Amino acid sequence: MLTILWRPVQNALTTPKSYRIQAVSRSTDGYDEMATDISAEQPIYSEETIKGLAPLIMQWIQRRLINGSQVTLPDAFNFHVSFTGRLDSPDAPLPEGNDLLQVNVRVSQPFVKEIRHQARLERLPATEKAPMISSAEDTLLKLNDVLNPSGVLLLTGTDLASDPHSVGSVEIEGTRNGSAVQPRLLRIEPSEIMLMPDIPAQDNPWNNEYMVTVNARYTEHGTLRTGTCSRKLRTPLIVTNLGHPNQETGILSGDETSPLVNVTDGTASANELLRIQALIDSRTGQLTLRLLDMQEGGREGAAVEATAESEYVLSGFSGSAVQSLTVSVENLADLISLTRDNYSGRLVDILDIRTV
Repeated sequence: MLTILWRPVQNALTTPKSYRIQAVSRSTDGYDEMATDISAEQPIYSEETIKGLAPLIMQWIQRRLINGSQVTLPDAFNFHVSFTGRLDSPDAPLPEGNDLLQVNVRVSQPFVKEIRHQARLERLPATEKAPMISSAEDTLLKLNDVLNPSGVLLLTGTDLASDPHSVGSVEIEGTRNGSAVQPRLLRIEPSEIMLMPDIPAQDNPWNNEYMVTVNARYTEHGTLRTGTCSRKLRTPLIVTNLGHPNQETGILSGDETSPLVNVTDGTASANELLRIQALIDSRTGQLTLRLLDMQEGGREGAAVEATAESEYVLSGFSGSAVQSLTVSVENLADLISLTRDNYSGRLVDILDIRTV
């Protein structure tokens, strides 16, 4: 026999601190589970028979209540109707509204006593309510995990705030250094926060990796709770003077003091915003590089395998102003590690390609 799960949950409204006992359901069961269990215990009844009969019983109870009866199932449940509202005089008409008529279900004491007698309780660790960020999207570029200085960042999740005044702060922090509390919050709701990002500078241009954290206080004097987005956000990188000698731009890096990859050359007929992707094959562990357009599932250039610390020429995609981009992998082992461990096997940078 399984146990009934419970956990202590802090009551934020009491002083000194106290906790309530919260039941935690293992599952939500219905007719299918009923049919399976009863048929296993009573094989003379098929699952199909029970599954068809159970809704009929519920419909019968409903009809009896509609017809003004009370339904009593001995040692189980009592069903009856009641009314809400009041009358100003004995002959006043009934108030209007769908909530006038109520249906009540009362559990019999023998039923409760048997559950209490057989039940075994299991304690779960206490958990605290805290902000949980499930996604971060730049609403201008329509791309996830992008921190665009010219865009608007939309954070979605749960318990981000209980009301507009409960957000303690939203903070953006570089993985190498630098942090900034965000002053321009445009929308604050429990399930989403929208802001115009104020992005702190980091030591090097290729350090374009950031974390976003929401701090919330759910009551006036409650404890400040913190939630950090599990995925890191990346800012676009500007590649200037493409095709000119001695021009290198660090890309596809984290908090390193030297870039893992450099853009060293390329050909383009005009300025363009595009993306570069590092992808690890989950079966072989092989890393490939390719150029992408600015839409998920959109146009893409040919994939090029990166097998050593060397230069690789990536071709542009159909319709792109960038015909080719030459990149130099400076540290293949760290690039693979960063892509696999921090980005679930797919690392993408936005490149702002400029010919001058």
